[in-house]
Amino acid sequence: MEILPHDLQAYLDGHCDPEPEWLKTISRETYLKVLRPHMLSGHYQGRVLSFFSKLIQPKRILEIGTFTGYATICLAEGLTDEGIIDTIEVNRELEEMLNSHFKLTNVEKKIRLHFGEAIAVIPTLENIPFDLVFIDADKKNNYTYFQLVIDKIRQGGLIIIDNVLWKGKVYGAENDADTQIIRKLNDQISADGRVESVILPVRDGLLVIRKK
Repeated sequence: MEILPHDLQAYLDGHCDPEPEWLKTISRETYLKVLRPHMLSGHYQGRVLSFFSKLIQPKRILEIGTFTGYATICLAEGLTDEGIIDTIEVNRELEEMLNSHFKLTNVEKKIRLHFGEAIAVIPTLENIPFDLVFIDADKKNNYTYFQLVIDKIRQGGLIIIDNVLWKGKVYGAENDADTQIIRKLNDQISADGRVESVILPVRDGLLVIRKK
């Protein structure tokens, strides 16, 4: 999934904080037991997410797309003592694995897991402003998720969307349907006067959005 040269990525990996042992365990389990393990955020992106979370010290985080919980845990590392991360996963078959993964950590009690379609779950969440939202789910609905959360996030809060460089296809000649969706998303966010944004070439591309 990385778009940076391998030697540069290896250098970056070697110059960020070490991967906590429980995240190493979760990574190994994911690659052994789950289809499409490359969807895991991984060490470097995980440290980036943790860093953003620690910078803003959020009380409330929303994650759309839990997968096996790696990014969930990274984001939860920056929560205040009373902070909560609501994370939404569509695949109920991951429940047992997720619960076992969260129990490995020191942030288990800060994680509130929801199952179902995010479009249905988001409107049911408490109407308390989120400080940080991470979107890493079905790509065709990214802009829908953005529209659903923009009024639920505080002024100055962050929305982070994953996979926005789409293996480099968005700035290449490819024009398949999925690439067009990601390209359109990036254009829409860039033109949205409610926010300011920047794309970081982290792994497969992180779109970092700040609500004005």
